[in-house]
Amino acid sequence: MAENNTPNNNSSDEIDLGQLFQLIGKGFNSIFRGFLRVFLYLKKNALILLGLIVLGVAIGFGLNQIVSKKMKTEVIVKPNLDSRNYLYEVVDEIQSNIKAKDTLFFKDLGIDIENLDSFEVTVESLGDTRKNNEQGTEYLELLKGFEGSSEAISDIVRAEILSKSTLINHKITFYFKDPILGQEYAKKLMAYINSNEYFRELINVYIGNAQERIKQNTNLVEQIDGLITSYGDKLASKDSNPVAQGTISFDTEEKIDLKGLFDLKNGLIRDIESKKVELKNMTEAVRVINFGKPQQVQKPLFGKNIILIPFILIGLFFLISFIRFLNYKAHNI
Repeated sequence: MAENNTPNNNSSDEIDLGQLFQLIGKGFNSIFRGFLRVFLYLKKNALILLGLIVLGVAIGFGLNQIVSKKMKTEVIVKPNLDSRNYLYEVVDEIQSNIKAKDTLFFKDLGIDIENLDSFEVTVESLGDTRKNNEQGTEYLELLKGFEGSSEAISDIVRAEILSKSTLINHKITFYFKDPILGQEYAKKLMAYINSNEYFRELINVYIGNAQERIKQNTNLVEQIDGLITSYGDKLASKDSNPVAQGTISFDTEEKIDLKGLFDLKNGLIRDIESKKVELKNMTEAVRVINFGKPQQVQKPLFGKNIILIPFILIGLFFLISFIRFLNYKAHNI
């Protein structure tokens, strides 16, 4: 019985494999016939498709000549004194007034509302907010390690935290059609952004404090220079008698560390330099780093009329053909 069953099983396996190869062959034939039908369809309608492409290119070229090109001016700015949220709010205010055509608002700025057709203002950050927040946290942890240290070092670390976490650069983009009026209006709107009275007063207080700090640090540096000069004079004098290397001995027997004086002087000088840089940057609530020139807005490839319109015409042709095919099949059912 076992011998009789073995040949039957082999025959069954051979039949199953044959049917499998036949199914695979039919599948490839169906795919090939599908490609042939698509090829024949495109061949049959080649002239129509070519005509639609030529017509679409002609229409797109004509529209490019008729429609005025949109221009833009990009302004790179840096918010000071935690004015980042204010920057977003004031840009939203300007854009809302443009949409509402608030004549009174723009009249006060010397802007004619009739010339704001297609005018638009946007703002965006030029940095990774999440990355800057992480850096800010790292600097805060670093600041904890300077507790009890000199005030100058703490101020330097605090300034670094502000510059790396919140005071990242932003880009304000003004869109318009007239390059002359657009550039003029962009400057007037930037002046309005920096006209906030609160930030003006805050900047004046900050400038006064920084100037006072520079003045005090400069006086301290002069005093330290006087001590160092006095030490040099004592060394040159025959009556000088240094108590120990690296120290200064006065008549009162008080010892002063010479290395500590130099370290303190260098720290004060670095603080003065840092404050001068901050005074240079803290002139406005939103510091303008670069005010760009008008430039044409570059559209992506598929956003250009000369490319987009031919694709639209060809897509409509295929859609109509597909609907006609469905209608034909529906009548044959």
